[in-house]
Amino acid sequence: MGCPEAELSVSIVGDRSIRVLNREYLGRDKATNVISFAMQEGEFGAINPEVLGDVVISVDTAAREAEESGQTFLERLYFLLLHGILHITGYDHERSGEAEAARMEAKEREIFSLLVEEGLV
Repeated sequence: MGCPEAELSVSIVGDRSIRVLNREYLGRDKATNVISFAMQEGEFGAINPEVLGDVVISVDTAAREAEESGQTFLERLYFLLLHGILHITGYDHERSGEAEAARMEAKEREIFSLLVEEGLV
């Protein structure tokens, strides 16, 4: 992904906190599983190129999704972290159309499979 020595902030919060962030920054008044804030985008993106950004994960939503999908909680948590990092590094599945969504999903599967193979998940 081209970020060998980069800094990333990860916050694990509850549904109430992520709902506030989702409403304030994305205009969506509901809890969600993960939100990413890229620090290398926009007018001031080049100020500190080693800082990728922030990933915020709702532990409440992650736990529900894990139970619904048959994943362990840690598998779901790691997947959401991966998903957030991909967003920060330029992948998108919401605004860029079906081809980009498919590209992001393929990258998620590829990296998550490697994590499982290595016993990291």
